[in-house]
Amino acid sequence: MTFWTHFIRFIAVEDSQVHLGQLVDTSRDVGRDSVEGVEIAANVIEGTIFDGRVTDEIMHVKQILAPVTQDQCTYIRCLGLNYMDHAKEANLELPKAPVLFTKPRTALAGPYPATINIPKCAQDDTSDYEAELCLVIGKSGRDIPEEQALEYVLGYTASNDVSARTMQMLTGQWSFSKGLDGSCPIGPVLVATSVIEDPQTLSIQAIHNGATVQDGHTKDMIFNIRKQISYLSQGTTLEAGTIFLTGTPAGIGYFRQPRVVLRDGDEISVKIDQIGTLVNKVRYESR
Repeated sequence: MTFWTHFIRFIAVEDSQVHLGQLVDTSRDVGRDSVEGVEIAANVIEGTIFDGRVTDEIMHVKQILAPVTQDQCTYIRCLGLNYMDHAKEANLELPKAPVLFTKPRTALAGPYPATINIPKCAQDDTSDYEAELCLVIGKSGRDIPEEQALEYVLGYTASNDVSARTMQMLTGQWSFSKGLDGSCPIGPVLVATSVIEDPQTLSIQAIHNGATVQDGHTKDMIFNIRKQISYLSQGTTLEAGTIFLTGTPAGIGYFRQPRVVLRDGDEISVKIDQIGTLVNKVRYESR
């Protein structure tokens, strides 16, 4: 048995149970396939996301789930203002060190048909998207040198840093306004570092109701992935299962003219090279 390269967590057609899988056809955009009803096959993985091995058994996807569960996620660390063009559109000076905020595990959500649920407190026409490359730490470490940083990465996926802008602008601390339940959808596939050897070579887009609203590239990060991991591990143990949201390029809804906001029924997608598309519908909570 071999280690996975394109990992999914899914409910199977065959038994309606949750399984771990390796995509059979790794060339497909399974996020779009899931929305469009295209059949998705996966080799069943034995073990966990951290040590799983691919078997010969094939099952079919009924629903794709977030690749990391809330129980496996030890911490969600997020970088603000980490793209050159985003700093420019915000008219802000480049940060001298990575700007960190966090989300609770309850923010974690999956791809379509999972929805981005906007609670009553954020239904004020300022709910926003942020397309981001997401990484998952595969082994615990502390004081990690830059040259060894990528050795601690399990894989990469797409994420959306959903943000309540009115709440965000009330305070200098962003964790609450960006940490509402379900505000961190990730997926659909976790791609191993053996496939994505250099995470600074990926295009990244946000697509809102069919229109591309963000169109960036990970080479434009102010602090690259190696620097992020090394800096944030100083005197701090990064546990296996830690998720990093690594910043967003220009084009967030708050700075567009006219502004773009997430409203009930909208579709918002994050598309990243070699990973595919994270698709979610927006739903306004009634309570």
